[in-house]
Order: sequence, then C-alpha cells, then structure tokens
Amino acid sequence: MKLKFTLFIFISAFLLLLNSCKNNSEEQLIPEEIIKPNNSIYGNVDFKFPELSENAKAEISHWGAFGDFDAEVKTINGNTIDEIKNKTKLLVSHIDSLTKKIPDTLYTSSIYSRVMVVKTRTSLLKQEVSKGHIDSIKIQEYFDEMNISVKNLYSQINEKFQKDAIDLQRIDNEKQELEDQKRFLDSVYKAELQDQKK
Repeated sequence: MKLKFTLFIFISAFLLLLNSCKNNSEEQLIPEEIIKPNNSIYGNVDFKFPELSENAKAEISHWGAFGDFDAEVKTINGNTIDEIKNKTKLLVSHIDSLTKKIPDTLYTSSIYSRVMVVKTRTSLLKQEVSKGHIDSIKIQEYFDEMNISVKNLYSQINEKFQKDAIDLQRIDNEKQELEDQKRFLDSVYKAELQDQKK
C-alpha cells in the first residue's frame, strides 16, 4: 500500500512537471505572435477642420493650451498606432488644460459642452489605441467621432464670434437710429422756435 501511494505521488509529480514545461513553451510562443508591428494608417487624412475667423483667432491666443491642441489635432489623422498613442496622450493633456482655463470671452455653455465632448471622444480614442488587441473598426469609429467633435467645437467658436459681431452691429445700428431721431427732433424743435419768434 505504501509503495502504491509513493508511486502515485511520483507519477503525479512527473505529470505536473511535464505539464508545466509544456505551458512554459506555449507561453514563450505567445509574445512572439503579439509583437508584430502594426504599420496600418488610421484616421481620415482628407478630413478638414474649419478655419477659425480672425476675431476667434485673436481671442483664442489667450487660451493657453489651444495652440498646442490645434497643432496636435490637425496632425493626428493618417498615422500609425504608435504615433497615435503618443498624440492622443498629448491631446488628452491639452484638452484637460483647455477645460480648466476657458477665457471669459469664450466661456459659454455651448463652447464648454463642445470642449467636454472633445475630451470624451479623445479619451475614448486614447483608450482604444492603448489596448493590447487592436480593433481597427473601433479605432476608425472613434477617430471619426473625435474629428466631428473637434469640427463642432471650431464651428461653435466661429458662431459665437459671428453672433457677437451681429449683436455689436445691432447695437451700433440702434445707437445710430437714436442719434438720427434726436437730430430730427432737435431740428423740429429749432424750426418751431423760429416759427414762434416770427
């Protein structure tokens, strides 16, 4: 009985040793398969972001990280995964700064919400490209969503300055109209005074 028990333990130990050696040789093969470089290009190289108006550019120059964000976002399309990983890391950092320091002249609920959408879309893209398994379809989907969110932000900034220009024009027109009415009333009053003197 003792011999059978010893033989059983010996055979069990031998089988465990064989199994662990087999697992080690399989584990060594897996990393070689994963390390294949991915030289595919992602994003839409033909995507054009709206140009900011001159008034918008003047105000944006006071928005610290916007210049860096703009430079990165306009060059992220058409890169490999490794380049996109670096660029999304920088973009997320820049967009974090943008959310914390929106200038008063640009702070509207519309612009703030667009910045937050850009932050979310950029973070999702960064998260997807950082995964071990590359899902090309998801990456392209997140790229498209990020591009559209940035386009919407730029359009919203331009719209704000167009609206401000319209509001200023309206105020100027109202002032001019009041001045014209005052001049007319003054001329009528002077004419009445001259009539009374006669």
